[in-house]
This record gives sequence, structure tokens and C-alpha cells, in this order.
Amino acid sequence: MQELCPKFEKAMQLFGKRWVGLILFELLEGSKRFSEMETDLPISGRLLSDRLKMLEQEQIVERKIYSEFPVRIEYQLTDKGKALKPVIKEIQSWSENWVTAEELENNV
Repeated sequence: MQELCPKFEKAMQLFGKRWVGLILFELLEGSKRFSEMETDLPISGRLLSDRLKMLEQEQIVERKIYSEFPVRIEYQLTDKGKALKPVIKEIQSWSENWVTAEELENNV
């Protein structure tokens, strides 16, 4: 049996966390304010904040603060995060071809 690569395992644990995929998918469109993501995603503000902090620590997402009044904060993908675009698009394509409506109903 082949040993799992620790880097692969780390990546799978990261992307396996609930909502991470949808947050990354959302940010593929470009930078977003926290409130925009909170509106667009079916996730609590607290959990969204936790996931964004985790993605910042992993250097996948960066937070930009604009010196305006009121202060404007936007989140965007780093180069490391943008490198995930083909992976996310491939997962999207796979899910459209292979995930059935019945599976979605049973997952609720």
C-alpha cells in the first residue's frame, strides 16, 4: 500500500472543512466585502469569520483594509489561492456530471 503524502493529506483536510470550498468559489469572482459574502452564502457570520481567518493563516486569502470612513475591508485570493481555480473548476464540473438531485436531497 502506498503511503499518503503529508502535503496531500493537509490539503484534503483544509478543503474538507465545511464551507471552505464555497468561500473560495465565491472569491474566484474577485474581492468581496464580508457583508457580501455573508449575504451570498448560507453561513453564519461567526463561522464565515473563522473560515476566513483560517484561510488567511494558510495564505490563501488576504484581507485588504481601505482607509475610508467607514473603514472598508475586502477579502481576496492570494496568488496561492488563485492557483486553486483549475482545481475548483474541475470539482464544479465533476459535481455537475456526477452528483444527482437524489444525493443532494439525502444530504440535507
